[in-house]
Amino acid sequence: MIKLSLDEGFSRRVAAGDSFATFPPGKTTLLTLIGGLRSVQEGSLKVFGRELYGANKDQLFEIRRNIGYIFQAHNLLKFLTAWQNVQTSLELHADIPAEELRPRAEAMLKAVGLEHRVNYYPENLSGGQKQKVAIARALVSHPKLILADEPTAALDSKSGRDVVELMQQLAQEQGCPILVVTHDNRILDIADRIVRMEDGRLAVDTTVPTS
Repeated sequence: MIKLSLDEGFSRRVAAGDSFATFPPGKTTLLTLIGGLRSVQEGSLKVFGRELYGANKDQLFEIRRNIGYIFQAHNLLKFLTAWQNVQTSLELHADIPAEELRPRAEAMLKAVGLEHRVNYYPENLSGGQKQKVAIARALVSHPKLILADEPTAALDSKSGRDVVELMQQLAQEQGCPILVVTHDNRILDIADRIVRMEDGRLAVDTTVPTS
């Protein structure tokens, strides 16, 4: 169970494997704050029980090591192959032996269905394949939380749906919750809970019934 707190306007517990969708204005800012990618300037933000307001660089780095990120654009490094891009996430963890890095990266690419694309550069991959590499990179180190910023923005309807369902399936297998910010109503049904925020405060919190 993970608790995310953002001042008095947002405080929610996210269970392992849950998918959590939110629609706040300034959604990217919200994710970068939760993910420790930028400093909190005022108020209070707690992630994994740690206060991020006033956190130093080392403390923010420790938060980032436990979070997987999936961005609007895949943000793959164009000069690295698929497996090398995935490996960059593992390199943040000094406790993983060097000889295990590539095998783990390739195993994660196999899990997303790209075992025949491990040596491809981003320019030779389709949009959906690039986002699958991004999912593999986010999940390969078994993070405590996945943050996804408009993961379907650059994809057509079918590719977007396939990518989101794959992301959810693999995260559930790892027991890793997902926080997605999106304007794509087509993927809302993958979420266990839907949150809407207005003016920085929680407006609607809906638990999606299971079928």
